[in-house]
Amino acid sequence: MQLEFFPSRSLTLYLARLFITRIVAVLLMLVLVLQVLDLLGESGDILAYSGNGEAQLFYYVSLRIPQLIARFLPYSVLLATIITLATLNQNSEVISMKAAGLSAHQILAPLMLTALAVSVLSFGFNERVVTRASATLDAWQAVDYGPIPRKAGAKSNLYLADGRDLLLAQSLEGTGNGMVLHGVTFYRRDANGMIVEQLRAPDAAYLNPGWKLDKPVRFDVAGTKTTTLATATVAPGITPEKITMSKVDADSQDIVELASSILALRDAGRRTSELEAAWWHKISGPFSSTLMPLLGAVAAFGLARSGQLLIRAVIGMALGFAYFVFDNAALAMGNFGGYPPLIAAWAPFLLFALIGETVLIRTEE
Repeated sequence: MQLEFFPSRSLTLYLARLFITRIVAVLLMLVLVLQVLDLLGESGDILAYSGNGEAQLFYYVSLRIPQLIARFLPYSVLLATIITLATLNQNSEVISMKAAGLSAHQILAPLMLTALAVSVLSFGFNERVVTRASATLDAWQAVDYGPIPRKAGAKSNLYLADGRDLLLAQSLEGTGNGMVLHGVTFYRRDANGMIVEQLRAPDAAYLNPGWKLDKPVRFDVAGTKTTTLATATVAPGITPEKITMSKVDADSQDIVELASSILALRDAGRRTSELEAAWWHKISGPFSSTLMPLLGAVAAFGLARSGQLLIRAVIGMALGFAYFVFDNAALAMGNFGGYPPLIAAWAPFLLFALIGETVLIRTEE
């Protein structure tokens, strides 16, 4: 009986090298194709802002590519698994390894170790690169691809209520009493919820209480008149603390920042199940790559000349894509409280790990 989990060192390195080259090739193909399609859809909006040109297009690509890599890396690992194992099967290398006494688990071990290393790198890449790129891109899109405000954070497109009145802002900069809102629109409403006055201003500074609008354009709904005021103070019930807690973007915060935001919201009595599910998914998401060799393993075994290699490859692909469907569905359930956050993030991973292991043992072991 073979008790070693890995095959020989030479075979382990051979399989790992074969696997990682295919992961990189598939990932490059997916990212390039998707980036071109995405840029075709966004280039019109980017160039619509006066002064934007080729440099801004390349800047958008530099911010978007990390998001595409993070999203489609697990898909790339799945496709690379099927391509690698199907090729090994087609060339009778799997039969040779099994004839030498290797089990199915030993054949898959180098691939799973490689996928684990990819998962760790993916986690670090998401935390250090993707979160910052997402925050910058959100801030840039909030100003319609114009100049990004200095010290712009992840918060954009703010929608705040002060009793019946509404305060909207495209973006913000600064913290505490030094906070400044950009692209501000204020709606004053009556007791029936009807808008009676609108104020628009480029900026709003916090006065404690209220927000000072410089040279706002006032539109009176009843008189249908537009006037320009020197200054105006609005929304005394909205504070910088409320704005800070009003919108937390999990994609734009690393795992430490997100944990701090969750604690702050929880102390304020706010619902945090959506953010907690996103926090756990920051770990389970990257580590889903480790699961892909197990789900695609069905493509490695069976006789290639029997004509079932394509069917096996399709089954492996179906298992992998079913995982992503269940993962998104569970995360959506966790967002509105249907599942506990921990279950929403990890249940699909554990379920499909058991499914993949069951299929492997029943068919090959």
